[in-house]
Amino acid sequence: MEIELILSLLFFAFFAGAIDAAVGGGGLIQIPAIMNAMPQLSPATVFGTNKLSSICGTASAAVTFLKKVKLRWKLLAVIASCAFVASFAGAACVSMIPKEVLRPFVLVMLIIIAIYTFAKKQFGQVHVRQELTPKILILAAVGSLAIGFYDGIFGPGTGSFFIFFFIRYLQADFLHASALSKVANLTTNLAALSFFIPTGHVLFAIGAMMAVANIIGSIVGVRAAIKYGSGFIRILFLILVSILIIRLGYQTFTGQA
Repeated sequence: MEIELILSLLFFAFFAGAIDAAVGGGGLIQIPAIMNAMPQLSPATVFGTNKLSSICGTASAAVTFLKKVKLRWKLLAVIASCAFVASFAGAACVSMIPKEVLRPFVLVMLIIIAIYTFAKKQFGQVHVRQELTPKILILAAVGSLAIGFYDGIFGPGTGSFFIFFFIRYLQADFLHASALSKVANLTTNLAALSFFIPTGHVLFAIGAMMAVANIIGSIVGVRAAIKYGSGFIRILFLILVSILIIRLGYQTFTGQA
């Protein structure tokens, strides 16, 4: 590859890592960058290479969050295990449900999330430390199973759905919800790679280079999220969801992939 293309991929991987660490959605930046740099690749190879890069940044963000933000290990175990199993199942069922069916439903859900988050100014500003009752753990399991399956079968907006769910139903603030979402996303990415690697859909050299930039970006993103707190993450969250709405709306009404 030409050095200009490599540098552009590293730049976008860094930026994707920073955004993804705070609110998710790094794939919105990284996947188009890979497609533009290497248009000859199949979609599966694009997604597989993106996952290899992004999982490194996600792992780095998860570890940093776990050091700085106090989370409950029992809750993490439930979220991680359910998200992994469901994401793998979703990947196995990916050919059964056409994206054209899912896209309008996801678009409506994102619009509802955006309106709800914007209207409720205090939404996600306060973290309530709850007792880990069976009800809370069941809620966490059900949400992680549903969103994990969605990530395996389709994907766009997964981080936003995790964050919204953790705030709305587990009464976390944006900072704690972002930390929980990184753990969930790490396991869904692992599930996806367990499919992409054996089927030969990962460019390891390119993915490894981008992974380094993604990790550096994720460190910057996590530090900014911790420093500026839930209010800052809320603004980024609303921006990301708005971009997702525009993107999915355009694809829905123009019939593009």
